[in-house]
Amino acid sequence: MTTTKLAPDFIFESSWEVCNKVGGIYTVLSTRAKTLQDAMTDKVIFIGPDFWQGKENPLFIEDKKLWKAWATKARKEGLEVRTGRWNIPGQPCVILVEFQKYFEKRDQLYGNLWEYAKVDSMNGYGDYDEANMFSYAAGLVVESFYRHTLAKTCKNVVYQAHEWMTCLGAMYVQQHVPEIATIFTTHATTIGRSIAGNNKPLYDYLWAYNGVQMSKELNVEAKHSLERETAHRVDCFTTVSEVTGMECEELMDKKCHTILPNGFEADFVPKAAEFKRKRKIAREKLLQIANCLTGCEFPEDTLIIGTSGRYEFRNKGIDVFIEAMNRLGRDKELNKPVLAMVEVPAWVGEPREDLIERIKSGEKFNTPLECPVITHWLHDMSHDNVTGMMKYNDMWNRPEDKVKLIFIPCYLDGKDGIINIPYYDAIIGKDLSVYPSYYEPWGYTPLESVAFHVPCVTTTLAGFGMWANSVKGGDSNIMDGVEVIRRTDYNYSEVADRIKETVSAFSQLSDKDVEDVRKKAKKLSDKALWKHFIKYYYEAYDIALKNRDIRVASK
Repeated sequence: MTTTKLAPDFIFESSWEVCNKVGGIYTVLSTRAKTLQDAMTDKVIFIGPDFWQGKENPLFIEDKKLWKAWATKARKEGLEVRTGRWNIPGQPCVILVEFQKYFEKRDQLYGNLWEYAKVDSMNGYGDYDEANMFSYAAGLVVESFYRHTLAKTCKNVVYQAHEWMTCLGAMYVQQHVPEIATIFTTHATTIGRSIAGNNKPLYDYLWAYNGVQMSKELNVEAKHSLERETAHRVDCFTTVSEVTGMECEELMDKKCHTILPNGFEADFVPKAAEFKRKRKIAREKLLQIANCLTGCEFPEDTLIIGTSGRYEFRNKGIDVFIEAMNRLGRDKELNKPVLAMVEVPAWVGEPREDLIERIKSGEKFNTPLECPVITHWLHDMSHDNVTGMMKYNDMWNRPEDKVKLIFIPCYLDGKDGIINIPYYDAIIGKDLSVYPSYYEPWGYTPLESVAFHVPCVTTTLAGFGMWANSVKGGDSNIMDGVEVIRRTDYNYSEVADRIKETVSAFSQLSDKDVEDVRKKAKKLSDKALWKHFIKYYYEAYDIALKNRDIRVASK
């Protein structure tokens, strides 16, 4: 007997990263938005924090006519909201909410949260309060909008909350607006990230860890408590990959209802002639900067490779990437000069004036600048992990070094003062990307890389790596467009060697073979388009709505 699948009439999605470009969740939401908007025009509302009052937010297009009747009523109720559209493909509806005033009732909110779900907020610190005040405000927005606009016309309404920062709101909605089905998606568990980030072995001992106990030991008790209790109470609990699903089951004592893999949108990738033009510009720019910094000559066939993402030195595998480049410099089989880059935002100070002057001159240089390994000065150079490891390995980009490694410690937003082209335009210029993650629930950087025709290296501990292997039906290698290296708690040196060997072998490929690998990388990314992955969200909607019906009926 088959049961009819339930589909939502209206969807709310709440995230700290709505119109707020911080990390990977921004990419998840912004690339998926058009697919949902095409299917449910203006029946999806994203709710985000309003950090931009009195200033122009380039990601938000305010529209005071949108939902005007509700917005007027909401303001009378005390909600400080702005309506408009997200300045991304599809231009979905957005409500930005100001939340600072709720700090005065913080203790009351935490008391209610304890009574309702036994969430212990006593040891919350740092961003815990700020995130929860936003989350509460988002819950109030959903309640108000539903009561005023949807209650009489929409039966199947879904509220999806992303990451622990929106948990309080998800539980508020379920408690105060039980008619709405709730989904909570964790993109990386607080406790799993903390275990990995504190240099503890996560995977071999996953079965032996107690999440609550470890959260106390690692001082993330409040966040873990909030996340764990939300996972147990919402109508549908999800995460983004099988590897994080196992983590949830062991550390949060809750098996996910379903997995929501992260897709991408082809609109972000330029076509044919424009792609070639941008690739040429990016390569010329990167090679020019490298020459101005190091005083070394970089021929056109220089192999440009890089790693990027959040500055999590061990979790993102930045340490093993640097070690691999160190070993690659001694590889006798390497037959091309290599320009390697670490592109991760650090505690950046100013772009280097001496480097800017050289770039502006348009000349070629044969002498290095002081400290020829970094493009921007840092506030605390002496305690930086990347430059510290390069110094330890004696990596100074000398003329005789076959591999030159450069640290670009800023967001590539097109306005950094040195690179001055956005990340997506810069990645086009690369030949190979390396993301040897130790902790990576999904891995947008490798997916973005292959979408821009750049083959990449990743690991079996990344959700994307596991997915790439599943598509092939075995171990994916660089000739498939993605090299997936087996990574464990203890094989750091083996991974560094595998990266070195992969880059060395890639350097020996013919132009025809390289072009074939690039085509395979792009072809793999096509399988991860949102038009293929959106079906998993509809599975989650169905689960949430059916569990809501059971929950409401049992009251």
